[in-house]
Amino acid sequence: MDERIYVSWDFIDDFMVSAFRKIGVPEDDAKICSEILMESDRRGIESHGVNRFKPIYIDRIKAGIQNPQTKIDILRETATTAVFDANDGMGMVASYKAMKLAIEKAKKYGMGMVAVRNSTHYGIAGYYATMASDAGMIGITGTNARPSIAPTFGVENMLGTNPLTFGIPTDEDFPFVLDCATSITQRGKIEYFAKIGKDTPKGMVVGRDGLAKTDSKQILKDLVNNQAALAPLGGIGEELAGYKGYGYATVVEILSAALQAGSFLKMLSGRDDEGKLQPYHLGHFFIAIDTEAFMGLDVFKKTTGDILRALRNSEKAPGEEKIYTAGEKEYLVWLERKDKGVPLNQACINDIKEVNDVLGLKKELPF
Repeated sequence: MDERIYVSWDFIDDFMVSAFRKIGVPEDDAKICSEILMESDRRGIESHGVNRFKPIYIDRIKAGIQNPQTKIDILRETATTAVFDANDGMGMVASYKAMKLAIEKAKKYGMGMVAVRNSTHYGIAGYYATMASDAGMIGITGTNARPSIAPTFGVENMLGTNPLTFGIPTDEDFPFVLDCATSITQRGKIEYFAKIGKDTPKGMVVGRDGLAKTDSKQILKDLVNNQAALAPLGGIGEELAGYKGYGYATVVEILSAALQAGSFLKMLSGRDDEGKLQPYHLGHFFIAIDTEAFMGLDVFKKTTGDILRALRNSEKAPGEEKIYTAGEKEYLVWLERKDKGVPLNQACINDIKEVNDVLGLKKELPF
């Protein structure tokens, strides 16, 4: 059973910033990384929050495949666009700065877009889309990732889980945020299942023999060894329109690689030809569209809110209590957790204890 305890947001923030600083991340960058990880837990997306703090970031820095200092080179820039090279630094830092620049350009010219190459895992995609929606803009972002998804009619993991994410301002207390992978599930969710000892639901993962796989720990190994692949949105084959998820994943792959002359598909495995660890060299893209450049922010927010309210007030299926729109459940989670704190499972607690000891932080832990 997934038994969890709750600890304060202030404690988690202080701990992660201290750990990042100890391992070489500059303080301002450490604060950005901590904030983005916490935002995932605020929204109830625990697969990308504190749960990933050690294995995805601390461990990769220690392994030498991710640089703690993020040196950004601007390879090309126009009034409305830019291309960053993140030099395998902190993906969250490069991405924060990329969306910030896209927003600045959009304020001047109506639209802005920044592409990033040679980056690393950028955390929760919805964070960057929400940066734009908080500024009264439409935010769009996507990233490629290590191979996980098999193309329709295939069994080899070729595409990453490649989220295509939108943040849209509304006249309600929360924006419309659609943040989801183009696969049925993402690798982070399977990592979470493995940590809590839960099987992966049947139909999410296919083996090289074409059969479904459910052993979460084995799936993580098989994904690396190319013996398993995630199904695209819609599932295997064409019957449930899996080709649509495959198509959208491919769009994200192209926009995360072709605009910035970056790496793609098998090049993102994190292994060299001899199987040794190497940087992932991920690519991302960030788009900001200023609603003021059209009919104005107030009109846009009101119309968007009217659409969302109409959807939620439409006739419900028998036995269902409520219809939701994207971003609503995450907002409700935050209302529940803002005073309660961050939920930590035992595996995450163990990670925090290990980081505290190994890095010599000497923090007084609340568990």
